[in-house]
Amino acid sequence: MTAVLSAGALSSYLSGMGLGASLIVAIGAQNAFVLRQGLKRRHVGIVVSICAVVDVLLIALGVAGMGALIARAPVLLDVIRWAGAVFVFLYGLRAFIAAWRGPGHLNASDGDSQTAIGAASTVLALSLLNPHVYLDTVVLLGGIGARRGWPGNAWFAAGAMCSSVLWFTTLGYGARLLEPWFEKDMSWRVLDVIVGCVMMWIAASLVFAR
Repeated sequence: MTAVLSAGALSSYLSGMGLGASLIVAIGAQNAFVLRQGLKRRHVGIVVSICAVVDVLLIALGVAGMGALIARAPVLLDVIRWAGAVFVFLYGLRAFIAAWRGPGHLNASDGDSQTAIGAASTVLALSLLNPHVYLDTVVLLGGIGARRGWPGNAWFAAGAMCSSVLWFTTLGYGARLLEPWFEKDMSWRVLDVIVGCVMMWIAASLVFAR
């Protein structure tokens, strides 16, 4: 009996981890910001912690039944969608301006004076002002996990949460491995252009979403 329960728990955990990874690893505004902070080595712990905590809380809310409520509140999602579109557009515009002005060295004197509060505010906005975050974590992951029943739903949620924590930690602290390449000014310009394009694409997808 114990072996059966253990096998079921492991299956739920791995399912949650796999689905969570497939949704979290996709390129987006949040991941782009974490990567940039990791390369700059600025407020990485704060940024990674906020991303992970937000995902953990949203997944927990979804498995607890909040997903059904969100799915029935299209007005709330519309408000988040438009607010997110404006914010992401402005962030993308900022990235294009940074690419135009350049350069962006990794040393402390590169002119990037963003404070810890500023970094925290930005990553919170990028994490919460995007309806896809709620659809992925609360509605999709939460809905699938909730159908498993106890304790399968808890193991499924744990797997998805673990996937999120591992991903953001790896992205934030592993970005420094790319530092040799980003010693070149052109590399920072290319990164800013890519980030700007991603942000504009996300903003457009939010505006024209049906």
